[in-house]
Amino acid sequence: MSRLSTFCGAFALSLAILVGSGQAMAQDSAAGGDPAAATSAPAGGGGDVEKGKSLFTNNCAQCHAASDEVVVGPGLKGVRQRTPGEDWLKKWIRNSQAVVASGDAYAVGVYNKFNKIAMSSFPNLSDSDITSILDYIDSANAAPAAAATAVPAAGGQATAAATSESPSNLFTFVLVALLVVMLLVLGVLLAIVSILSKAVTPAGGEGTTEAPFMQRLRDGLTNTINNPVARSIVIWIFLFVVVKSTLDGLYGIGIQQGYAPKQPIAYSHKLHAGQYKIDCNYCHTGANRGKSATIPSANICMNCHGVIKKESPEIQKIYAAIEQNRPIEWIRVHNLPDLAYFNHAQHANVGNIQCQTCHGEIEKMEVVEQRSSLTMGWCIDCHRKTEVNTKDNAYYDKLVALHRKESKEPLKVANIGGLECSKCHY
Repeated sequence: MSRLSTFCGAFALSLAILVGSGQAMAQDSAAGGDPAAATSAPAGGGGDVEKGKSLFTNNCAQCHAASDEVVVGPGLKGVRQRTPGEDWLKKWIRNSQAVVASGDAYAVGVYNKFNKIAMSSFPNLSDSDITSILDYIDSANAAPAAAATAVPAAGGQATAAATSESPSNLFTFVLVALLVVMLLVLGVLLAIVSILSKAVTPAGGEGTTEAPFMQRLRDGLTNTINNPVARSIVIWIFLFVVVKSTLDGLYGIGIQQGYAPKQPIAYSHKLHAGQYKIDCNYCHTGANRGKSATIPSANICMNCHGVIKKESPEIQKIYAAIEQNRPIEWIRVHNLPDLAYFNHAQHANVGNIQCQTCHGEIEKMEVVEQRSSLTMGWCIDCHRKTEVNTKDNAYYDKLVALHRKESKEPLKVANIGGLECSKCHY
């Protein structure tokens, strides 16, 4: 009994130390988002629905919804049926003010109904482009498919990013599981010892009354504290936990996962990118063109808020910045160290990587936060898994041919130098 009590005391102290230690810092669990995709129902006008979706997103979605919801202008559901005809729509889309100036009754009525807000002109859109947009609108309002399918990204690879559990988390899980098993074994042993003690105790014998459980536990703890072997075990476990927590903290230096600063103007991505489906490139104009995605200028905000919600206190902050000729001091959320080079255009335009892959489901965020760890290991892991988008790109033809001679696996970023130090550090 004394040995069992000593073991119980040592186990109890060890458990208390481990439970009291700091939690291991979690690594990235970045889930690649999947932007809403239109259904591919057959189009009625013979246009390209996918092309129409792209044109609608880049040109129309800032002011119109494909449904019957009113954004800035009217919802476009059933627009073919309620307007004078497709030829009229083509004239209206290319130059709405010219149609209004001609005295067209329907055009004047729409113009007056929506507060005389002039619709942007799109003279560069061809007849087939407009037909594709109208077909996309009809397709988007068609009956939804029975089951939604996952949309691939980056050359056929699904955008759902694999969440890898860090070694620190795995160790903590295994340790807790072992402690639970030990606790169960200890409970069984205590039950067996109690049963055996009662079995060997003479019936009615004097001086054989078993001490209360709490007294036995106190005696066990006292024996443990006075036992040099038990003290050594506890000290070594304590030192191990301290060293582990220190290393976890050192590995976390510079990682700002979960960082969500308060911005000078309360801008909701959930409202703009989510509810109104404004394309990311409309505000972040450099994402497809250059190294930086760029911070939106005030005049981009004024494209809509020159006539919408002008009385809002947050919108008034934009007006004040323009009147005082000073920049809006947005706080950067995603920061890479100066020693690392990252090019948005290479990933978003050439690689066709969706914004959500790195930034998370931005269209669901009221306040933007850093969802991915953005560590070197996280980037390298992505390069090892991501297939190169080689379709219809002659630049990669020779590389693909050379790769197929050596491997049957798809061409990955790692196969074209994606793991070389000089790609990101030079």
